[in-house]
Amino acid sequence: MSRIDSHQHFWIFDPVRDNWIDDSMKKIQRNFLPEDLSPLLSENQFSGCVAVQASQSEEETNFLLDLASKNDFIKGVVGWADLRSKNISERLSHFSQFEKLKGFRHVVQGEPDDFMFGTAFRNGIASLAAFNFTYDILIFHHQLPAAIDLVKIFPEQKFVIDHIAKPDIKSGDIASWKRGIEEIAKFENVWCKISGMVTEADWNNWKPSDLKPYLDVIFENFSADKLMFGSDWPVCNVASDYKELVKTLEDYMSQLSIEDQNKIWFNNVKSFYNLND
Repeated sequence: MSRIDSHQHFWIFDPVRDNWIDDSMKKIQRNFLPEDLSPLLSENQFSGCVAVQASQSEEETNFLLDLASKNDFIKGVVGWADLRSKNISERLSHFSQFEKLKGFRHVVQGEPDDFMFGTAFRNGIASLAAFNFTYDILIFHHQLPAAIDLVKIFPEQKFVIDHIAKPDIKSGDIASWKRGIEEIAKFENVWCKISGMVTEADWNNWKPSDLKPYLDVIFENFSADKLMFGSDWPVCNVASDYKELVKTLEDYMSQLSIEDQNKIWFNNVKSFYNLND
């Protein structure tokens, strides 16, 4: 069975640009490049990955596209462009020449709660479909109501929720996040990445049973056709190693049919991002 990691990052560490990687995350205050990820993918039966933007610049998008052009295992790139720009269609037209560029993301978790209601941002979202670009929704759980409104307004746009919308796993708080997931999962144009969970848990003391109630919610609400695995490597390294992440999901999914497991490890990410073999 082949697998594709739907969500990971590369960077040449810059303490100013990457100031979100603070001293509590010393483990990842260094460069992470394709040669660091490639052996981990091989060891865990992954044939490829999708590289996702970590900083908000077109330079970042170009950096990831350059890496993808030199490494066949990088099957797709989720980049950044200023979706609020008046010339967003022109920028999207420019980026549409790159076959491996599949979609865009904005770090909405760092924005005010009303960000996704902004006219300029929504104009950018409205521009994506013409170029068949996807959009990754990166939010905290309390921003789910705004995300629900967004996906409702753009039924033809393909969306995927990153990191299961970042519930507060460490505290065990689940109720309001669960309500939001139940609502957003009803929309046919929304997928969800099983990613970023360990970094919302207690980094040093989490165990699979801490994640299970949250996994139960997303598996109950998103069908096996709408879920995909993402490691969030190397961010995950602050709380786990790659192998442990994969094993945790393997164990949880052992109850599923092989067909459904294959969808979550491989088929869904391939079809969502329209990846080539």
